[in-house]
Amino acid sequence: MSQPDNVEAPVNASLGATTLRHTHPLTPIATGARFLPLALLIGVVTVGQNVDGSNFLLGLLITVAGVLVIALLIAGLSWVAWRRLTFWFDDEGDFRVASGVLTRTERRLQLSRLQGVDVVEPFIPRIFGLAQVTIEVAGAGDSRAQIQYLSRADAQALRNSVVARAAGLHPDVGEAPQQALVTVPSRDLVISLLLRGSTVALVLLTVLIVVATLVTAGPVGLLWILLGGIPLIAVIAEYFVFYNFTVAKSADGLRTRAGLFQVQAQTIPPGRLQAVEFAQSWLWRRKDWVRVRITVAGIASDDDQNQNAGSFRQVLLPVAPYSVALSVVNEILPGVNARNTPLHPVPARARWRAPIQHKFLGVGWDDRVFVTDRGRFVRRLSVAPHARTQSVRVTQGPWQRKLDLATMHLDSPAGPAKLTALYRAADEARRLADEQNARAQTALKTDPAGRWMQSGSEQDDE
Repeated sequence: MSQPDNVEAPVNASLGATTLRHTHPLTPIATGARFLPLALLIGVVTVGQNVDGSNFLLGLLITVAGVLVIALLIAGLSWVAWRRLTFWFDDEGDFRVASGVLTRTERRLQLSRLQGVDVVEPFIPRIFGLAQVTIEVAGAGDSRAQIQYLSRADAQALRNSVVARAAGLHPDVGEAPQQALVTVPSRDLVISLLLRGSTVALVLLTVLIVVATLVTAGPVGLLWILLGGIPLIAVIAEYFVFYNFTVAKSADGLRTRAGLFQVQAQTIPPGRLQAVEFAQSWLWRRKDWVRVRITVAGIASDDDQNQNAGSFRQVLLPVAPYSVALSVVNEILPGVNARNTPLHPVPARARWRAPIQHKFLGVGWDDRVFVTDRGRFVRRLSVAPHARTQSVRVTQGPWQRKLDLATMHLDSPAGPAKLTALYRAADEARRLADEQNARAQTALKTDPAGRWMQSGSEQDDE
């Protein structure tokens, strides 16, 4: 790990502790500059609506000056916050962050509970050669630390040190070599985004909004729509997020990287995956394409609160042939082929509860995973290792009760992969819950330790 540029005070390094350090000195400038485009756009729209043509240039100059003053104020406040923010590794190997101007806050992240490490390069900081490191651990509430910003080299070095310490290795071991698995072609990504029922609906809604705005507010009103966002922008933004999406494997887990304007990189450590979902739109079936989404404790729950279906952190593959998707998932769930797991259909009477999708509902399992299938227009095959089962429950609404049906839920952290055995016979649902609870208890006894990069003998010695 490279030595920090700014050192405040030494910390006892006998057990691998490090000195206190700041983020990059350009952080306040990069933070202030991030607000410039939006502030300038708002100013131009305001001038265009309130100033006549003869004074437009003067109004524009005043707007630019005002935006610069605001940016400088933000940069000044950011400088104060920058001076007060320090981070380091303590002598127990955990990561600590101290911040706050008026109220000083110190946080400690236990790296033994590490869920993932992201390196993100937002567009404006990227111009300055800066990147953000997000460290996520399992836990309730805010379980992440965001270090904004470091140089690209320092960000990568910090990421490597965090992963090494979490794996029980020396922090200076360096980055593990990686092997590329998949790169999503840009053409496939574009076609996949267009071949979705939701995209068609967004196009129609966008046309309706644009026409209504032109009629009621004129051309200037279109700028206001851009500020608020038109529905179709969601599809375009998704393309920007998943552009040049790559998946690679290494000793420290699967690594994903993507982004056009904002480059994001994520590491998913082995053993931290909670569940996987293979989602296939009916328009994708001719090409046998699928999207793979993942649930990781902490990471998934935060994104799930924002209901962001296109979140980079929840996606293992934005689009790929089913065979390719299965091979990638096999890297983190070795020997598992969810598509070949025999599924048990629902009873015939379930058609009265689910007339459209009852033929596509199923549940199955083997000695390693639990699998559910659901959906007619978007098929969702969800998979979870038995050891990741947090609880099981059975629910039965009035309609299901009348049909003697019930639904069995396998509970895991909030995220895109929902393992729900819909509309089973009531006695079968209860039996499924009891059996899955027993399978989970058995699997937990042999669940591998979190320090995945050590050999089995080393773990036994501990």
